[in-house]
Amino acid sequence: MAKLLGGTELAAFIKERQAKQVRNLRQEHKIFPKLAIVVNQPTPVIESYMRAKKAYGEDILIETEVFTVSMDDIAATIERLNVDEAIHAIIVQLPLSDMSKADEIIRLVAPEKDVDGLGSDNYFTPATAQAIQWLLAGHNIGLEDKQLLIIGHGRLVGAPLAKLWRDSGLAPKVVDRTVEDLATEVAQSDVIVTATGAPAIIEADMVKPRAVIIDAGTTSEDGVIVGDVAPGVYERDDIRITPTRGGVGPLTVASLFDNVIQAARQRIEQ
Repeated sequence: MAKLLGGTELAAFIKERQAKQVRNLRQEHKIFPKLAIVVNQPTPVIESYMRAKKAYGEDILIETEVFTVSMDDIAATIERLNVDEAIHAIIVQLPLSDMSKADEIIRLVAPEKDVDGLGSDNYFTPATAQAIQWLLAGHNIGLEDKQLLIIGHGRLVGAPLAKLWRDSGLAPKVVDRTVEDLATEVAQSDVIVTATGAPAIIEADMVKPRAVIIDAGTTSEDGVIVGDVAPGVYERDDIRITPTRGGVGPLTVASLFDNVIQAARQRIEQ
């Protein structure tokens, strides 16, 4: 079996530190951090994400409120939340029912509250990109002199991770699932991050020995949330890979709440 790169234990250490930070904000500064999640198109995957976020927030005393709205009402909702002093952080849960308006909608979020870091003037590192960095560092996986491959260039994972790596002096190759020869791209790569939401696009025979695979893709298949990696990949005993549950996900939630805490701390300086 492959060596699993779990994120749950790492997230637990981060969570303990965050709980202390929130207690300090509440007790010393009378700041009570609150996150608003704006949802337009609930799906099983999105509802799973929101449950995880609400539960995490409750554990560290950060209130999380969900606003489910139509596309007609989403702009007005964001504008209201922007000026609400009780709200420190806002995320727009993607996808929207009309993704052609996603950039326009995301730009409406005030930069100091955009804890997803998806706007043009983002103050915060996007949560999943930061989570992947934490996961690799926590398992002592260096990226220098490695062939890096990102499959998928979406705004939540692929695009921000590519920017984060390039800003660090790395040179990842970014492709999507329709690339002409995905098997060759995977076979040539030492570290592979996949985030397409297409089940089983990476098969066991594609992966080189000693490769590292971070599966950040999720979709719902017959009511079950699955990733981009085929089950057979986990039978390889010469690779390292995130588990089907408890890999990037827990650290993504932890990273998001790190940004929420940073957003709340801004009030100290006001």
